[in-house]
Amino acid sequence: MGPGSALRAVRDDSREAGESMADFMGMMKQAAQLQSKMQELQTQLEALTVDGSSGGGLVSLTLSAKGDLKGLRIDDSLLKADEKEILEDLIVAAHGDARRKAEALVQEKMQELTGGLPLPPGLKLF
Repeated sequence: MGPGSALRAVRDDSREAGESMADFMGMMKQAAQLQSKMQELQTQLEALTVDGSSGGGLVSLTLSAKGDLKGLRIDDSLLKADEKEILEDLIVAAHGDARRKAEALVQEKMQELTGGLPLPPGLKLF
């Protein structure tokens, strides 16, 4: 191996290191873009709402996609002292209905953001 071949090897190693650095910088840029898109999604989720209901619509409520209670509607027929437990159960059921819808909406928005990749198990946005 002559002096020229050693120099070519050093140039090749240097080129590979430069390509690796460019790949790393590209990944960092993509991560920053994803973080920015995630922040935009968080803002959008505050504005999106879902409705849940129970008792055939006697109780309905509205949640933000982040899970915050925004509104509650109770049919007048349930506002009787002897209907208190039924009303409480219907509110809990309506909340569960809306919560499931909010989670599905968040999952849908995340898949749009990540190009179809699902959220990792346990990762919640609200």
